[in-house]
Amino acid sequence: MRFLLTNDDGIYARGLNALYQELSKDADCLIVAPEVEQSAVGHAITLFRPLMVRKAKKEGHFYGYAVTGTPADCVKIGIKELSEKPVDLVVSGINLGANIGINVIYSGTVSAATEAVIMGVPAMAISLDTHRDADFSFAAKFARKMASFILNDYPMKNIALNINVPAIPEDEIRGVVVAKQGRARLIENFERRVDPRENIYYWLAGDTQLSDNEEADSDACALRHRKISITPIYYDLTRYDVMADLHARIKESF
Repeated sequence: MRFLLTNDDGIYARGLNALYQELSKDADCLIVAPEVEQSAVGHAITLFRPLMVRKAKKEGHFYGYAVTGTPADCVKIGIKELSEKPVDLVVSGINLGANIGINVIYSGTVSAATEAVIMGVPAMAISLDTHRDADFSFAAKFARKMASFILNDYPMKNIALNINVPAIPEDEIRGVVVAKQGRARLIENFERRVDPRENIYYWLAGDTQLSDNEEADSDACALRHRKISITPIYYDLTRYDVMADLHARIKESF
């Protein structure tokens, strides 16, 4: 089997390496990842400049391909050009920080998995709910179990799975739930600074917060209750439930 591994934290991120070490026990894993961090680039792709690809080494040995592009770029070029044989599964992660709620829209990690299913390859994105002192070992082991599940027991190959793992010891995790994308989002603030030449610049900062009307079966609530959340995600953004009403209103208005 051939797995394509990518992320948005950059090719030398520890989460990606943990994924590689674990999934390589079951499959031939090819890493195609951004050369530098591409967090929060969403589903962007590169159109107006060339994608540079270099062979990256780790401890003196070939490790994977570093791409001067986005996570979606990496999936596209990985499947189309860099893998000399068909890709059976794309795994994106392990992201440093959860990808839940509205933040999923911004996530390069999740967009890589979405791009894979657009191209007809089953995929999952996996994230660890912490931004510091990360231990990726359990999340990597869970990713290995999920890879087997997707390939053997999951018939909906055109729907990616977004997985979020609590950053707690394995024996404290209270289960695995299928959760919907909630409404948690980053509450932004901008730190205003001045450089040595008196130019003003800003750093975007903030924390992800649960919505006041966050529902109990959401991804954010699952993490809050020490559970692994698995959310099926799809690239069709159409709100089918409002189409009939919108059609009627448009017909009356125009």
